[in-house]
Amino acid sequence: MVELIVGKKGKGKTKVLLDKVNSAVKEANGSIVYLDKSTKHMYELNNKVRLIDVSGFPIKNADEFVGFICGILSQDHDLEQIYLDSFLKVSKLEEKDITGTLEQLDEIGKQFNVTFVISVSLDKEEVPEVFHDKVIVAL
Repeated sequence: MVELIVGKKGKGKTKVLLDKVNSAVKEANGSIVYLDKSTKHMYELNNKVRLIDVSGFPIKNADEFVGFICGILSQDHDLEQIYLDSFLKVSKLEEKDITGTLEQLDEIGKQFNVTFVISVSLDKEEVPEVFHDKVIVAL
């Protein structure tokens, strides 16, 4: 399952995402992963959340990014939520169509019972129409 937090750069998506992940830790039965383009928010995350700095891995395109996600899932069978900040940057989808990658993540989420909460630097109108029902916060 995919949930989207959308809004242009600088609108406060990261704060919403951090609040959401820190609240989710209290009810989580399994593990939670937070993917970001740096370790900048390390001290704002609950220590039960695993932070992964994606910039440290040689990901060249969106397909490799999806493979990276699958690798994370294969290592942790208790994983129930993945939070993705700076989605367009970490998935190498800046200035590209995000539909296929979001569809893949949605399918992976359903197959492995994992929720993806994704911060996307686009206005709601710029998000592919098929995903408008997945937008949980629009800033």
